[in-house]
Amino acid sequence: MQPIYLDYNATTPIDPLVAEAMKPYLNAHFGNPSSAHYYGFQTRQAVEQARRQVARMLGCAPDEIIFTSGGSESNNYAIKGATLANRQRGNHIITSQIEHPAVLEVCRYLESLGFRVTYLPVDEYGMVNPQAVQKAITDRTILITIMHANNEVGTIQPIAEISRLAHAHGIIMHTDAAQSIGKIAVRVDELGVDLLSVAGHKLYAPKGVGALYIKRGLRLEKLIHGADHEQNRRAGTENVLEIVGLGKACQLAQESVDQEQVRLKKLRDRLETLLLTAFPEAKRNGHPQKRLPNTLSLSFPGVEANLIVSQLSESVALSAGAACHSDEVTLSHVLQAMHVPESIAMGTVRLSVGRFTTEEEIERAAKQIIDVIEKLKPGQDLPASDAELSEIKLTHFTHGLGCACKLRPQLLEEVLQKLPTPVDSRLLVGTETADDAAVYRLRDDLALVQTVDFFTPIVDDPFDFGRIAAANALSDIYAMGAEPIFALNIVAFPANRLPLSALEKMLAGAQLTAQKAGISIVGGHTVDDTEPKFGLAVSGVVHPEKIWKNIGARAGDVLVLTKPIGTGVLSTALKRGLLNKDQQIHLVEIMARLNREAADALRDFEVHACTDVTGFGLIGHLLEMLKGSEAGAQLYLDCVPLLPETRHFIQMGIVPGGTRDNLQFTAPFVDYGSLSDNERLLLNDAQTSGGLLVSLSQEQADDFCKRLPGQCAIIGKITAQKDPFIRVQPTQQTGI
Repeated sequence: MQPIYLDYNATTPIDPLVAEAMKPYLNAHFGNPSSAHYYGFQTRQAVEQARRQVARMLGCAPDEIIFTSGGSESNNYAIKGATLANRQRGNHIITSQIEHPAVLEVCRYLESLGFRVTYLPVDEYGMVNPQAVQKAITDRTILITIMHANNEVGTIQPIAEISRLAHAHGIIMHTDAAQSIGKIAVRVDELGVDLLSVAGHKLYAPKGVGALYIKRGLRLEKLIHGADHEQNRRAGTENVLEIVGLGKACQLAQESVDQEQVRLKKLRDRLETLLLTAFPEAKRNGHPQKRLPNTLSLSFPGVEANLIVSQLSESVALSAGAACHSDEVTLSHVLQAMHVPESIAMGTVRLSVGRFTTEEEIERAAKQIIDVIEKLKPGQDLPASDAELSEIKLTHFTHGLGCACKLRPQLLEEVLQKLPTPVDSRLLVGTETADDAAVYRLRDDLALVQTVDFFTPIVDDPFDFGRIAAANALSDIYAMGAEPIFALNIVAFPANRLPLSALEKMLAGAQLTAQKAGISIVGGHTVDDTEPKFGLAVSGVVHPEKIWKNIGARAGDVLVLTKPIGTGVLSTALKRGLLNKDQQIHLVEIMARLNREAADALRDFEVHACTDVTGFGLIGHLLEMLKGSEAGAQLYLDCVPLLPETRHFIQMGIVPGGTRDNLQFTAPFVDYGSLSDNERLLLNDAQTSGGLLVSLSQEQADDFCKRLPGQCAIIGKITAQKDPFIRVQPTQQTGI
């Protein structure tokens, strides 16, 4: 059974009647509407029929409608077109703080061109006060753009009143009506606007098509130049197939909006009643009456929205209004503008019903949502979970949609700089080298190495998670040239959300990895938590004169990497259900593979510097090595081994938050040359249980790689130049 879809404000499915209307234009009617023959006439008629359908719904003339690629283009054309065409009259724009990015980002762009923008505040319900609009108007104001209804909380703005104020001062009025059309009646004559944006995919038409109402007599600066399509306003051969779909969708919306509005409100109110009855402390966001009939925004204090969304991912589709990270809570700009306290806003979810939502789905969805929130509420003394282990997907019990990432590097550095440097002659490695382990001399021939590492699940199977977490923790020991001797478990576990059999499997997976490392796990510490976390505190031994540090790289050395990168991207893709079975197996095996074999082989060579590649990514860990070594490096992108499909998923935007944080932190120290943004993200991808990164002489590196065929890659070289610390080339041009 597919999840119940309660995210209609994000997008709508194509109505079957819309799809049926589009079918003839897939094959039979393929002509260019500008062609002066039969095939062109057929498609021209279809475009004009759709124009009439949109116009009838909006209550305007057909020649006041032009077709666009969607709501974003319509907003861009309306705002840029109106302001640029009228800049001789003024340079001031008025908008609100809760607009869609397709409005806010346009306004910020226009600010860079010299325009001045007033971003009006809203009240606790997300409503713009017309009096605030009146006060903001100056003799240089040329455009007011306020959305008709907010996409997050559903509040409907007093557009007609604001339009009257605008016209009293000779100001152009635009509204983004993407969310309101199809849910309530939208008529341009009643709203009094000069410009109105329509997005097809919000009203059961395809994605990639929209419309813009332009009042007769209003001149806009062109956004797209070319031939004289769309009344010489928007160049480009018309997207006939989708325009036909938009026209049909508008016809259906016009015919059904009155009864559909009543039906949607009934469903929405039933869902609201069920949830507020179960959680009377929850806060409703948006105006109690003046809001879209299908939209429900609720905040659940003490619960994290992304945990709710993640837990419901296979049963109910909804949206989060806040994202909780390791170091901060990111609230939507709408909730911020409404001054919803962070402690409440962090638990905000948006539920939006639509044309195909049924009463039975509402009842079932409410039950699922209530069950999840009950288990997530703090201080709940609930019985241990009795869920079947076979049903468990461990990644669904973690915060957010990315992999577990460390505290942002810039924040960690800020904290560490405030701590006093340890003073102990026996401490051979402390905080000064950026190594993830400490080394303490016990005797002249023996030193103790200790490290700790833990994180949230990045794979669904508890046994595999245990294997990977153990391999990740042991990696820090191997990166110091040491031998592990024993380990302790570190466990956080939500016993009321996960069966104890999942914990047993996690520990069993870790035990298997420990056995491969030749050590025992002898105990540990466990706490109850809202999400599972697991790792090890590992102890090892090394000769004090044979320690590998994350410093000591020399100009002329080459850099060797012992595992491919891409685990952060692929584990995020896995959490979103985008990896097939073979890809999952390969990813797990790479992360669960110990660095023991590589470390054993390295002991026969002269290692100048070594680290393992984990949460700070390849660039981040290399940067630490170079800063400590007072050296620079040249990297060759084509030499860096990648896990299959990593580039594909980055192109899809499947990037963990830690990877973006890493790129932001390392950017000032790296010359990426001609590399694309995606390639830069790739090199900063936050890894889990990555390989060893080693600085060796060229000859030693060649021999080491021969020792481990297929596991090593020479990816760059150490240089004396350290401004910037790292230079990246797309290819190895001159040999290493």
